[in-house]
Amino acid sequence: MARFAASSKKLPVAFVSDYLPRRCGIATFTHELCEAVASQGRRDHDVFAVAMNDVPEGYPYPERVRFEVRQSMQADYRMAAEFLNISQVSAVCLQHEYGIFGGASGSHILALLRRLRRPLVTTLHTVLREPTEEQERVLREIGRLSDRTVVMSDLAQDILEEVYGVPRNKVVMIPHGIPDVPFIDPTFYKDIFGVEGRKVILTFGLLSPGKGVEYAIDALPAVIEKHPDVVYIVLGATHPHIKRESGEEYRNGLVRRVGELGLKEHVMFHDRFVDLKELCEFLGAADIYVTPYLNEAQITSGTLAYALGAGKATISTPYWYATEMLADGRGRLVPFRDAGAIAEQINDLLENEVDRHAMRKRAYNFCRKMVWKRVAQRYLELFAEATEAWVSRQRGVVAAPAEPPEKQEELPETDLRHLRVLTDDTGVLQHCIYATPNRSHGYCTDDNARALIVTARHWDQTHDELVLPAIQTYLAFLHHAMDKRTGRFRNFMNYDRTWGEVIGSEDSHARALWGLGMGVAMCPYDSMTALATQLFHRGMPVVESFSSPRAWAFTIIGIHAYLQRFGGDTEARRYRTLLSERLLERFTDHMTDGWPWCEDAVTYANAKLPHALLMSGKWMRRNDMIDVGKRALNWLLEIQTNEAGMLSIIGTNGWYMRGGPRAQFDQQPIEAHALVDACIEAYHVTREKHWIVRARQAFNWFLGDNDLRTPLYDFTTGGCCDGLHADRVNENQGAESTLGWLMSLLLMHDLQIEQTLSESPADKAGK
Repeated sequence: MARFAASSKKLPVAFVSDYLPRRCGIATFTHELCEAVASQGRRDHDVFAVAMNDVPEGYPYPERVRFEVRQSMQADYRMAAEFLNISQVSAVCLQHEYGIFGGASGSHILALLRRLRRPLVTTLHTVLREPTEEQERVLREIGRLSDRTVVMSDLAQDILEEVYGVPRNKVVMIPHGIPDVPFIDPTFYKDIFGVEGRKVILTFGLLSPGKGVEYAIDALPAVIEKHPDVVYIVLGATHPHIKRESGEEYRNGLVRRVGELGLKEHVMFHDRFVDLKELCEFLGAADIYVTPYLNEAQITSGTLAYALGAGKATISTPYWYATEMLADGRGRLVPFRDAGAIAEQINDLLENEVDRHAMRKRAYNFCRKMVWKRVAQRYLELFAEATEAWVSRQRGVVAAPAEPPEKQEELPETDLRHLRVLTDDTGVLQHCIYATPNRSHGYCTDDNARALIVTARHWDQTHDELVLPAIQTYLAFLHHAMDKRTGRFRNFMNYDRTWGEVIGSEDSHARALWGLGMGVAMCPYDSMTALATQLFHRGMPVVESFSSPRAWAFTIIGIHAYLQRFGGDTEARRYRTLLSERLLERFTDHMTDGWPWCEDAVTYANAKLPHALLMSGKWMRRNDMIDVGKRALNWLLEIQTNEAGMLSIIGTNGWYMRGGPRAQFDQQPIEAHALVDACIEAYHVTREKHWIVRARQAFNWFLGDNDLRTPLYDFTTGGCCDGLHADRVNENQGAESTLGWLMSLLLMHDLQIEQTLSESPADKAGK
């Protein structure tokens, strides 16, 4: 609190973004804007930043950063909102780019914005004309919650209104800021870089495949033929995310291309992230700046703004921002992916010095309004305008009665600690003694398939790279479990890595296909997808001879996941039709008015059966399957809900036989998961919101809404207890129960994100 007291007479302004020393163009932009606003408003404003971390350890931030948010942790966004509210900031300035926030299309940031009780100004660094459905929903909601929205080009204003429905009176055009540098002759800085006496072409920025540098390199032979003193400087480190995913593959390809073309004496790679002073020196040394980006849908570019602001003669592909900035003779445009056109324009500018210097002067003069000092002053004026609008709106809002916080709606964060404890270099161990792995029971394919589902879905939600080795481990187990001679998966493996059986059960085989189908849908890399696809294809044909309805259901669910990526696979679709019709026939042959079930006993993994019918009914356009699936799932929920309205799972100690009593214990976590999954699927199929309530009811069983009123999830370990006995919780935290919990939690997080994106403004109070 002392930090706030020291500047209590000033109005705090907070910037929410990533921040230096994180290597990112928006981090650089935010740093420069923060410093400029702090300088311009030093008498009246206390400026600080809330920084987004894309790595667990964070970064060694300067004092300007006062709060850190882990990108993938929703709880951090809620805490950041509380921090900003308590700090009584006069305005919050969000720097928005989809890639720097967690959740689907960066939707986690909405958890912060919806809790914010301060004026909000949002700067948009990406405005897509053809967004995905999720991207559109996120940006529409940000536009609704923002008091003012800043764009950096005229076109962005039109797109915001036409595509995202943001009112024009909320949108303000403030140009990208630039450093205030003198207009100098390029020869002034050339000796610093050892290029004195040479004509310098420059491209700078974090390196990634979309930058199109290969086309500038391919243009050089035609340039050097006329101007043998030319040198092309490529300045910038590889983008950190690209480097983590594919290493230096792109840069190495460029270096190879330089060698193949015999250009080693004419191309200089500076593989580093430079500070502003050195960047200005590089820009100062350049005769021509080239920005050969490959994607039209770029609404702003800091590198182009900096180059024009330094008075550089510029050649660019016609992405949106470049088209506006280079108009009226301030630069030259060339077609995308056209090395010949780049060479032609470079040669023309080098041969016509008068035209080149006139272009430089036009660019430099045009950009004087973009120097950071002027941009910062415009932001300060906008903060005051947004505050006035916010105060006016608050006065017009009739206060609603305060409602108690719905703690049950807050989902725990996904915690993979116990799964990591259970996993060794072979796979996930089956059982525990309390929370300690019990090696005497070894491993099973069932659990490794479930673990693949958990880790693949976790990656899909968070892009947490720490989970990638685990995905490989579970895939390796399933690969080893497949007997190529029979096309069947073995199930039980001893701790000494010997198989305990020749052929696994039909259900375990089908669970393996379920896991592999999810892996195909969600694994991040082609190498992983290829292995999962290969194993899926090997294991699918034998299911045609299976007689277990649960095996049919698990396979159907796996096929649907597989078809998310390879929807045109006619063989997979044939098996889906075959198994779905068999399952429907089994139901219709056994169902009666009082027993809408496909067997004479309700045993295990029950909700997977209607789940499969609902899923197939939707995608095969079979209303008869949907109707039977809904009826069976409703009945399962009815017979498994106690008088207090909580889930009371049919126990394994006797099951529920037609005409007999229903066993109340021992209740298994995997059954709660099956109900969560099926209810969410029922919502997706029908869009009936009561299924969301039912999914939450099933999920809350893990948290204590059960017959013993006792949580099974252990927050201290991240594990889940193995079940409910009549008098106690089974305190062992094995793989099946923990994976059932994690699958349920991940599904609920996905549902929450979906609800966040689709929630209508009319349904919400607040801003």
